[in-house]
Amino acid sequence: MAQSVMAGGLDVSKAWIDAAIWSPGLREKLRERFSQDPAGYAQLAAWLREHRVARVGLEASGGYEVAVMDALQARGFEVFRLNAQRVRQFAKAKGRFAKNDRVDAVVIAQAVLVLPDEEATAALRRCDLDPLVEYLVYRRRLREAITDCDNQLEHLVSPGLRERVKVHRDRLKVDLAFLDKDLAGQVANTPAWREAVERLRTVKGVGPLLSQTLIALLPELGQVTRKAIASLVGVAPFDDDSGKRVGERHIKGGREAVREVLYMATLSAMRYNPPIKAFAQRLAGKKPKVIIVACMRKLLVTLNALMRDKTVWRDPAAA
Repeated sequence: MAQSVMAGGLDVSKAWIDAAIWSPGLREKLRERFSQDPAGYAQLAAWLREHRVARVGLEASGGYEVAVMDALQARGFEVFRLNAQRVRQFAKAKGRFAKNDRVDAVVIAQAVLVLPDEEATAALRRCDLDPLVEYLVYRRRLREAITDCDNQLEHLVSPGLRERVKVHRDRLKVDLAFLDKDLAGQVANTPAWREAVERLRTVKGVGPLLSQTLIALLPELGQVTRKAIASLVGVAPFDDDSGKRVGERHIKGGREAVREVLYMATLSAMRYNPPIKAFAQRLAGKKPKVIIVACMRKLLVTLNALMRDKTVWRDPAAA
């Protein structure tokens, strides 16, 4: 790697942005702290330009990183949101066990040059998807709250408490119904989203929730290869071999929120989608989870191809 390449690393908190600049041949430490506000973003951008930095990395920080990402991208910087766990593992591999904001900024700057590009590219922000993402995140929290109520009702014996939990659950379900209606309205009023949903829903087993989730949380759909899309979602099996030992393949990582919705859609597709159903039957004899994950991957690859080719799915049985 050329020594002239300069990378920036940002450790973002609610009040501050700790920034560091690193390149393989850099001997001096370049670190600064900027305020978490528009004035701070402008100063940060000027400081990065002064040192000829074009690529900047940061980690997810509970949403506090969003504003600085948008500000830097608007100013022409490449801003990559890296997986925090991978960055930490990278730091340990380098022998860096200390952890504070300034140290973390340096490690992130190093990681953004070293970690694979697909890791960073997968996390590029799409500001236009923010409204849909917020609704889906809130919907997921609602579903978790409803499930929590169901779990409590399995064990509560006090009539008074049971009634309170039931009332609370009913209110949550009403809120969920209104939220789904709002989501459908947002999609209907956005031509690009509406077109994508209509295309995805031609596949049997794909409902409004999965199509909305793919648009919002997997914008790479149709833009990358089948292997890459499976890896992004976390349905690509990884080898576990050593010498003569051949271990079981397991899935790891990926976007859990997408995978959860894809799982439920796949269960439906395994019953009503002829190609997926036939594929599952060919895998008979394997572990049930292996079959489901394989079907999840096949369904996802099919959807990726539809979005790539801008076409609709046709039922082979009907043809």
